[in-house]
Amino acid sequence: MPRRLLILIGLALALPAPALAQEATIVSRDVPLAGERTLAAATAPVRFDLVGLHWRGTGTVQFRTRAIGGSWSTWEDAAPEAEDRPDAGTPERARGGGWRLGNPWWVGPSDRIEYRLRGRVSRLRAWFVSSPSAGVPARTLQKAGAPTIVPRSGWNADEKIRRAGPSFAANLRLAIVHHTAGANGYTAAQAPAIVKAVQLYHVKGNGWNDIGYNFLVDRFGTVYEGRYGGTERNVVGAHAEGFNTGSVGVAVLGEYSSLAVAAKARSSLAALLAWRLDVAHVDPASTQSFISGGNARFGAGLPVFLRTVSGHRDTGFTDCPGTALYNLLNGIAGEVSRIGLPKLYAPTISGSVPGTVRFRAKLSAPLPWTVDVYDAFGNAVASSPGAGANVDWTWDATTMLPGSYTYAIRSGDTLTPAEGVIGGGDISLAIGGLSADPETVSPNGDTIADTTTITYTLNTPANVTVRVLDLLGAQVAAFPKTWKRAGEHVLRLDPGPLPDGIFRVELAANATGGRVATVSTQLAVTRTLGDVAATRLAFSPNADGRADQISFRFSLAAPAEVRLRIVKNGKWVATPFSGSLEAGPKKVDWNGAKRVGRLVDGMYEAILEATDPIATSTVALPFAADTRQPKLRIVQRSPLRIWVSEPARLTLRFGARSLVYDAAAAGTARIPNAPRLGIVRAVAWDPAGNTSIPASKR
Repeated sequence: MPRRLLILIGLALALPAPALAQEATIVSRDVPLAGERTLAAATAPVRFDLVGLHWRGTGTVQFRTRAIGGSWSTWEDAAPEAEDRPDAGTPERARGGGWRLGNPWWVGPSDRIEYRLRGRVSRLRAWFVSSPSAGVPARTLQKAGAPTIVPRSGWNADEKIRRAGPSFAANLRLAIVHHTAGANGYTAAQAPAIVKAVQLYHVKGNGWNDIGYNFLVDRFGTVYEGRYGGTERNVVGAHAEGFNTGSVGVAVLGEYSSLAVAAKARSSLAALLAWRLDVAHVDPASTQSFISGGNARFGAGLPVFLRTVSGHRDTGFTDCPGTALYNLLNGIAGEVSRIGLPKLYAPTISGSVPGTVRFRAKLSAPLPWTVDVYDAFGNAVASSPGAGANVDWTWDATTMLPGSYTYAIRSGDTLTPAEGVIGGGDISLAIGGLSADPETVSPNGDTIADTTTITYTLNTPANVTVRVLDLLGAQVAAFPKTWKRAGEHVLRLDPGPLPDGIFRVELAANATGGRVATVSTQLAVTRTLGDVAATRLAFSPNADGRADQISFRFSLAAPAEVRLRIVKNGKWVATPFSGSLEAGPKKVDWNGAKRVGRLVDGMYEAILEATDPIATSTVALPFAADTRQPKLRIVQRSPLRIWVSEPARLTLRFGARSLVYDAAAAGTARIPNAPRLGIVRAVAWDPAGNTSIPASKR
């Protein structure tokens, strides 16, 4: 048979005589392959609402269906999202049995199907799901700060068919957005039936433990709980091969290659992600290097640069979600970062009891905060208040008894607190809190991120060896074995001798009694970004011709994807540049323009990110926007004393003589070397180029 020959098969599916049953059902039919050009008809099942195809061979399969009493649909690829599946090596994945798995397609009430094959297909099996709408309102649950969610009982999930209990990731780091395959014209009453049908196909057809997605959102804005295990827990799904562990998968019902996403669906998607990432204390506007668990596009162990709110196509060979939805993700991430402020990000607890315990976290804005520690009976045993955008407190617990302790990091009543268990009293050797700060270094001699600090905690004294390994496991650097006491330790690592690449920093500890422990963390070395600087510490975007713009200079040693974001109190307010740049010196000018509204005065950070094939380098530059005119008053003529409202450069004239004085702080300053006689005229210039009203005094 020629390679390009299309084989057409028609299967007549009989209409049922009685009224539809309210229980969803699934049946499979093997399609006999009776020759190269024609295929025999299979035994017809009852009418169906969703279809999924399995086949063997290197070829591909398309299908179309006929609506009951209606017309034929367009031809669809059976597996457009081939990497919507569990991770390789898991029992859940192994149940596929070598079949190529098509996606579950919601087609609505249908009674006929036709297949079209291309290339080599040795076996073909069709799965038909009948999932009539229940006709009753779905039950909902409400979590604090979350959108209304339809629980599994609300869409009538079949808990008896689940094949195994849920698996949980240690932490959640990103959200992956999908669309499901199938028609977009479903009704609000049909949406829960679609979720139910997807579960039946994923479990009964594909052999998975449960429905693959963690959450689903319909076009009417209704949010559905997906995979069993708890909406607030880090349940490992089966939605993005190689990236399931540590992610939450959210699927919008329908297919959005060209059709627009409904406003209610977008709004609910943003609200859901804002809540779920807040529960995990993850910054939705951040980016990260995520290690692939292995798929056709990214091999196991390969670091992949991802946005915290990513599309499925960012992790594999797929067009999911469709372009219409994918193009919204940057805007949705911005919405997510603004919903429910203030927030707490990246809580890190290192240490054990007895010993020292360090608590660290970031807040979306400078706020008062408190860290509280409780014993196993709930009694408060330690507490520390603080203020600012960074939480950092070390608890001296060297005199505390071994045992289990819990903590809570709080800031006001509206912020989601970070809570957890410190633990302690374990006689086994443990290394905790291993981290590299920063995780990405650029040892290019510009004094920015040239070195990194390795921090770790021992729960008991031990000999510690530190090694740096490449991706193949070869040692490229090492520190000699050193005896360390229990507690937190800091080690400065100079990556200058290392080439660009991804490395693993491994700590091995040996204690008395044959106790051993080994931990590791990732370190990325890339010299792509360097010489980052701002042309001024403050600017005045008021169109007066003085310091109206600020420029950010940097150099690239290699081509990179570059993004410059402007952030105020953790809130993303503008993006002066985003795009690909070649190697060489660069400059980005910004006049303070925003998408919405004008730039208000205050402190900001310019976050410059450069992504190359290795990692993303990030540099933050603080600066101020200041359009206010400084105030000046001559308090006393002789000796000359001048009051200013803010730090400023004073220009003084005494007839033909002039004098410049830098006032380092607001307040009254005595001006040295000023003539005692005659008229003095004074003007103040602040760092942003704003000038005061001149003042004079005889």
